[in-house]
Amino acid sequence: MNLRSLISVAGIIVAAAVVQAQSAYVPERVFDSARGQFGDFEAMLADVARADVVFIGEQHDDANTHRLELAVLQGLARRRDHVVLALEMFERDVQEPLDHFSMGHMTDEEFRKVSRPWPAYATDYKPLVDFAIARTWPVVASNVPRSFASQVAASGLDVLQTKSPEEKKWFARDLSCPTDDDYFKRFSEAMGGHPTGAPGANATAASTARQKLERTYFAQCLKDETMAESVAGSWQASAVGGPRPLVVHVNGAFHSDFTEGTAARVVRRLPGKRIAVISMMPVEDLDKLAPDADERKRADYLVYTIK
Repeated sequence: MNLRSLISVAGIIVAAAVVQAQSAYVPERVFDSARGQFGDFEAMLADVARADVVFIGEQHDDANTHRLELAVLQGLARRRDHVVLALEMFERDVQEPLDHFSMGHMTDEEFRKVSRPWPAYATDYKPLVDFAIARTWPVVASNVPRSFASQVAASGLDVLQTKSPEEKKWFARDLSCPTDDDYFKRFSEAMGGHPTGAPGANATAASTARQKLERTYFAQCLKDETMAESVAGSWQASAVGGPRPLVVHVNGAFHSDFTEGTAARVVRRLPGKRIAVISMMPVEDLDKLAPDADERKRADYLVYTIK
């Protein structure tokens, strides 16, 4: 190879390295809600590392969010030895293959065939799972099987009574799903509905709309309760005979924003324990951020990043 060719190849390698370095950078700004001011990513990690449970609320389709989630795990690993990773993205009935994969008894391909991973698992969640396994952290499939949630949305909570004893292990034993609290109101608004039916609708239509909304909410509540039971159970099991654990739960932000949903149900199950909530917030412009009083209630830390 002549000198010109060597220079050309070297230039390509350097350019590739520059592009890789650029793509590895994740722009972010962290707002500390308790202090009411912007802070530092590492300072946030130092704080939440002292919690018992940390919720990372995500926007599922945002690439920078997933990179920051891995950065959170890496930062916590520098500060805590006894960590458990729990994920909304896997359902309880695939815990066994998840355990076998964690122990190296299954290949990645074999694991994916039986675990029903989300479509973007390879890019979004596999890095989290692989990091946890490399650190020998337990990995918990926290969610209810989606088929059960679909059945509740169609028929109501009573359908759960028809499940076998084995199937009943896959959802929470204790279900509390009130329809008169702020979480139900927020859920109703997110669904584009109205808690009492569409304004101006006749009584029959309003009643039907209300029943449909409630069943959909009960399916959401089933997920929240099941994930909360998984998180609390993981903390309690890990705390027996060992140091105090830190459970990190990754979920859609709606499940933990405002310390509602799954987060509120963990608070109920782990009274007196510290529950920290991080909400990932993809935005168009990091230089024009001014979270108001209501937005500050969303989470202990608002982590903004570029969409």
